Amino acid sequence: MRALTALAALPSAAILCSAWACSTPQAPVAEEVSPVELRSTLATNVAFTEGPTEYKDGSIFFTEMDSGRIVRYYPDENRKEVFDEEANFANGLVFDSEWRLVACERRPPQVTRTNVETGEVEVLAATYEGKSLNEPNDVTFDSQGRLYFTDRPIPNPEPDHNGVHGVYRIDLDGSVHRILTEPEIDKPNGVVISPDDSTLYLIEAHPDADKARMIRAYDLEEDGTVTNMRVFHDFYPGRSGDGMTIDAAGNLWVAAGLNRTRGTSETLDTKAGVYVFAPSGERLDFYPINEDTVTNVAFAGDGLSTLYLTSGDKLYRIQTDATGTRR
Repeated sequence: MRALTALAALPSAAILCSAWACSTPQAPVAEEVSPVELRSTLATNVAFTEGPTEYKDGSIFFTEMDSGRIVRYYPDENRKEVFDEEANFANGLVFDSEWRLVACERRPPQVTRTNVETGEVEVLAATYEGKSLNEPNDVTFDSQGRLYFTDRPIPNPEPDHNGVHGVYRIDLDGSVHRILTEPEIDKPNGVVISPDDSTLYLIEAHPDADKARMIRAYDLEEDGTVTNMRVFHDFYPGRSGDGMTIDAAGNLWVAAGLNRTRGTSETLDTKAGVYVFAPSGERLDFYPINEDTVTNVAFAGDGLSTLYLTSGDKLYRIQTDATGTRR
């Protein structure tokens, strides 16, 4: 187990942005330092960070779900700016192979693709079989450039919403296909595909008792469909994973757990932090973090060895020995 403090921990682990203030990381400290609590410098309208992803110039994009903004952070300058003030309350983000920003937007529910240089926005998916999507949550891609995203109903969905939990694929011709839905799945969240395109991993994160809180693994077929579901890791009765990424060796890096209960049946059995799993499902490592909710992770930097983590109103980074992927 490796400890992560709020300002510094394992070599080069640091908090970068808290709400709307950025602080310069302190020098690295020794291993196994107990996490410390940081309080936001912003008294009201505290952001809820999600969806980190790296652009080709090394800047990190992430979402602030409470404010509905997309923020851009420049590591070399320790500076951030608002990229999109009205990002439709986006959640998960990823850059595709042509460095266009793909976003899961909640209001209105749609998956979009933005040219960062020109600001041009395309809507890739907003409906399925004539009904509106619900709240697209997370998105990833395979080596063919096909996109895969999760979608979850809001409470008391509108009549024009499809009202079902689903996992979808967007093909290169723009067609949208539902590859998983109820009752096969309960409440899909993070999604990622192995570097060799052989496996699709899906986080189930249902807060209700006796519902799925696990990572499912599927064989990903050449045509983009999935078969052979198996339970890769079960977090129950604790909080499940939220977002995840994968390294070049096929190890999953998963943001999961709680440090404080939140009025659901989720227990504190799963501590908040980043869990690292081998392709076999064996847990290899754990980076604890002293936030109530850890949301998402992404590799960035030279050799894709720096892990960026969103949690609470903050953006963290951890220097790892891994070689990451952009998925």
